[in-house]
Amino acid sequence: MKTVTIVMGSDSDLPVVKKSVNILKRFEVPYVVRVISAHRTPEEAKELAVSAKDDGVGVIIAAAGKAAHLGGVIAAYTPLPVIGLPIKSSTLDGLDSLLSIVQMPKGVPVATVAIDGAENAALLAVQMLALSDEALMAKLEAYKEEMKQEVINKDKTIMKRVVEEL
Repeated sequence: MKTVTIVMGSDSDLPVVKKSVNILKRFEVPYVVRVISAHRTPEEAKELAVSAKDDGVGVIIAAAGKAAHLGGVIAAYTPLPVIGLPIKSSTLDGLDSLLSIVQMPKGVPVATVAIDGAENAALLAVQMLALSDEALMAKLEAYKEEMKQEVINKDKTIMKRVVEEL
């Protein structure tokens, strides 16, 4: 199975990134987590991107706050799918990160999830890998069925509670 590389611009992004890691663990998808800055260690960012395909990586999640150029820099150097994970910053509540990631020029796509949307970043990575992995696809289908049953159960609980309270 291909791996997922999660790269974050700063170790301060780890509390959000841990949510991605938890999803990947749930689906038993191998992963690597790195700290690389697009601005302070651009050569390392380039090296990670250039070598990712040969290293068995299938998807890269790039988590970054503020200017958030990490995903774009990585996407410029790799043919692999890159998922941008905007991190909420202290100044503009992550809107700066979101806009930096989502406004990529033509030819350098970076899929983008919500601000601090680490779970969805990992789920999107799992979905991408599942396109060529039937066992992983089955796990995704079971996960979606679990979510469905959870909502159905909550609906029944609420309907019962409302009847009892009225």
